[in-house]
Amino acid sequence: MNIQNSINVSLSDIADGEVQEQFTAEMKKVAQNILDVNTKAKDKRKVTIELTLEPNDQRDAIDVTINIKSKLAPQIGVGTTMLVGRNVDTRMIEANELKSGIPGQTYIDNDGVLKDDTGNPIDKEQQLATSNVIDLQNKKG
Repeated sequence: MNIQNSINVSLSDIADGEVQEQFTAEMKKVAQNILDVNTKAKDKRKVTIELTLEPNDQRDAIDVTINIKSKLAPQIGVGTTMLVGRNVDTRMIEANELKSGIPGQTYIDNDGVLKDDTGNPIDKEQQLATSNVIDLQNKKG
């Protein structure tokens, strides 16, 4: 007696092509992740096709659940420095990103605007009020 086994299942056709569509969608996510400059190029990515098969009591039919998922490379971390303290006038706690590189140091941004260490513009009156620079040309006499 010659019993021939035949498995007639194609992943691209199963569930009316839905498995292929989900696989393609996950591969698109992987390709986007690979092209993302905020991820490490050499990190491995993974696409998993999981088939869960649950036969009935008569063993003549099987409920199949198919899950397709991807594991992507994580975003590369970004570092900065935050200044924290209490406002001397309001006593409220404040936190700001350090923009100048050194606490208390002013800097000139790309547009030529003078700013304080947290990136807030400094106006002329504020510059003069906090400046220890002596204008010797105005001190003649």
